[in-house]
Amino acid sequence: MTLASNSASPIRVLIVDDHPMVRDGIAGLLARQDDMEAVGEACDGAEAIEKFRELEPDVTLMDVQMESMGGIEAIQAIRGFSGDARILVLTTYAGDANAIRAIRAGASGYLLKNCIRGELLGAIRSVHAGRRAVCSDTAHALAEHAYDPPLTEREIAILALVAEGHPNKQIAWRLTLSVDTIKAQLKTIFEKLGVHDRTHAVTVATRRGYIER
Repeated sequence: MTLASNSASPIRVLIVDDHPMVRDGIAGLLARQDDMEAVGEACDGAEAIEKFRELEPDVTLMDVQMESMGGIEAIQAIRGFSGDARILVLTTYAGDANAIRAIRAGASGYLLKNCIRGELLGAIRSVHAGRRAVCSDTAHALAEHAYDPPLTEREIAILALVAEGHPNKQIAWRLTLSVDTIKAQLKTIFEKLGVHDRTHAVTVATRRGYIER
């Protein structure tokens, strides 16, 4: 008797990552699965869009930070012309803010690369079936900060400059704002992040994925 799963078409996966070794590793993992196959690879967001149009994969694995065009922009573009595209983010960047950006862009799931062996295959199957897939660490961060007020784009820009070591006067000059406005914005940022100084603000914002260091 032939099992139904043997006759079903395998899940066709597009792998998007700027590291060839990562792509090769994932392709090798998929090759060992009876119900999956890697149908193509891309090294950045622009190539991902091109390959998606060409191959029409069932599931796309998408890195976030890549040269030329990043994953978030690529997800938005793909979902713009293919509303039912199923995209699973696979990244090293943890944090609830990163995950929220990806999900709002249209991702069906968010997985960290250190979870690959344990969770990737199940996540691909879940996303293909129309469900969401979020790794446990990210799910915990999302739950922990579910009711926290998010940082605005201006607040993130200010924090990024703080992280680079710029004093308030330089930040004000760069953003064409007054020093008093920067001070007021920093006070609001501290309140939102639950911190009391610039160093702690940068640490928390980095951990949550608002800024990179």
